[in-house]
Amino acid sequence: MNGAILQQVFVVDYVVQPQMCGDCHRVEAKDFWKAVVQVRQKTLHKKTFYYLEQLILKYGMHQNTLRIKEIHDGLDFYYSSKQHAQKMVEFLQSTVPCRYKASQRLISQDIHSNTYNYKSTFSMEIVPICKDNVVCLSPKLAQSLGNMNQICVCIRVTSAIHLIDPNTLQVADIDGSTFWSHPFNSLCHPKQLEEFIVMECSIVRDLKRKAGAGMISKKHTLGEVWVQKTSEMDTDKQYFCRTHLGHLLNPGDLVLGFDLANCNVNDEHVNKMNSDRVPDVVLIKKSYDRTKRQRRRNWKLKELAREKENMDTDDERQYQDFLEDLEEDEAIRKNVNIYRDSTIPVESETDDEGAPRISLAEMLEDLHISQDATGEEGASMMTS
Repeated sequence: MNGAILQQVFVVDYVVQPQMCGDCHRVEAKDFWKAVVQVRQKTLHKKTFYYLEQLILKYGMHQNTLRIKEIHDGLDFYYSSKQHAQKMVEFLQSTVPCRYKASQRLISQDIHSNTYNYKSTFSMEIVPICKDNVVCLSPKLAQSLGNMNQICVCIRVTSAIHLIDPNTLQVADIDGSTFWSHPFNSLCHPKQLEEFIVMECSIVRDLKRKAGAGMISKKHTLGEVWVQKTSEMDTDKQYFCRTHLGHLLNPGDLVLGFDLANCNVNDEHVNKMNSDRVPDVVLIKKSYDRTKRQRRRNWKLKELAREKENMDTDDERQYQDFLEDLEEDEAIRKNVNIYRDSTIPVESETDDEGAPRISLAEMLEDLHISQDATGEEGASMMTS
């Protein structure tokens, strides 16, 4: 009692019960989501989606997704909160021309605490125009863009649709709001591209410009060419056209283009045009040996981890088209992270055909976190 201290020894048993927090539990459930962003594009080619995938990877916009599901005509992004989905919608609006509709469905409610549980859906529609499409503008839109010809070629789709007039080299950018106000469609799809051989090519030096004409492309050269289909080499039928590829073409080169003279085009704007204003052939791009380009390609891209269903057998060819577009177009390439493929040896930056290639200076080294600081795989990481 007088300042004495009592001690007693006894055993305490602790039982550890693993438990997940509510948020982690919902993530592991996979099928739980509060918001979904459905991205769709009504077109036969997925070039815009491949470009969009690389932008999402570059800026890390996929980190908050519960899962990503790929379907036939688009992608679905699932999120655990509506705020993350809204952030994705804003990102898509700043990178590709599109429009969206938002809707929500009531899942449950508590009338006592006045709380409601909703599932939100954001439906994004990307403009149905891809790179290398031939389009026909409405007369009103063509006039507002600097009296362009109605038949144009889409050279790029980034945050706007970039068009070029193959007759005058006049270029114009169309954003999403302008497109939905004056919509137009692609006249031909990529499978209708035909191969032509250049018989004669001459550069147009002095071109008279119309009053009020818009900006002229400095990266292209206007040329007048005579071409013949490789499938009609046993005949003497040739086609004359103007092209924006004058700086690339020489007699004997192969070029891909659309034959509008022998094509049944069902478009309201084309049907109202004078026949003499519609070109016989619209040339799209120079043709190179694809197998040789694939073999010499010493770089690679990363892909989103996503679920796939009902994949088309044509997807691999479309992906190769996208890789070739990256090699040919520096403006698209600067928005994409390109990684060096160490399994393929370094060669000269142009091959025998002169096909465009990506320089080593534009490539990133791929980071592999497979070894620890001691150099042994699988060992515990050492820190300094």
